[in-house]
Amino acid sequence: MFRPRVIPILLLKDGKLVNSVLFKKYTYIGDPINAVRLFNDLMVDELVILDISATKRGKSFSMELLHKLGDEAHMPFSVGGGINSIGVAREIFSAGAEKIVLNTSAYLDKKLVQELASLYGSSSITVCLDIKRFLGKPKVYSHSKAVGFSKDPVIMASEMEKLGAGELIVNSVDNDGKMSGYDNNLIKAISKATTLPIVASGGGGSLADMVAAINAGASAVAASSLFVYHGPRKAVLINYPSREDRTHAFNLIK
Repeated sequence: MFRPRVIPILLLKDGKLVNSVLFKKYTYIGDPINAVRLFNDLMVDELVILDISATKRGKSFSMELLHKLGDEAHMPFSVGGGINSIGVAREIFSAGAEKIVLNTSAYLDKKLVQELASLYGSSSITVCLDIKRFLGKPKVYSHSKAVGFSKDPVIMASEMEKLGAGELIVNSVDNDGKMSGYDNNLIKAISKATTLPIVASGGGGSLADMVAAINAGASAVAASSLFVYHGPRKAVLINYPSREDRTHAFNLIK
């Protein structure tokens, strides 16, 4: 039976673990190293670790922190945030990351995507498409506002595949932190335009939401709020569905 990857996303802002709503409201969650330790115990499939303040600061991911996180992680993990050169990518891989996640740099420097894919292989290069609907139409969005509402995500997905990316994270900014479900229409449109594996992100609030995203064309599902909050009052609690719960839910995949 096909068992999709279920991936917690750790958002770091100035070295602290946070959670966001609509890319605007940030809530402090705790120590990212402690979170990785807890996810070890919960035997997660994979982690994505994103420094959402790196590009704005004009800096790359803190290598000191990354080495500490890499020393703790017992699962494959991907790293994103401020990766704008081969040198930065080399340091991140040396810290134990299985993949790097490109965002703004992939939009602004397509040659970099090609060079990284050539050096490290397509399977090591993930491109995150942050997508926001503007006047009803989905457009690629950038944290740094260097790109803004400028590119059709379906076109961008096809371009990234041609450049050598091996995976796409399709992240809905409009659904970010709401825990009300993924943008499955968007996932469906992009999955039809590319053969790349798609990781659904933005809005996941339950295993049922994940099943719906897989049925829409995603091959893996990721979330942040779902794995750091518990209950209607959103008490901070690192959590992850059991293998039994995942197996039961994914039996509903068409």
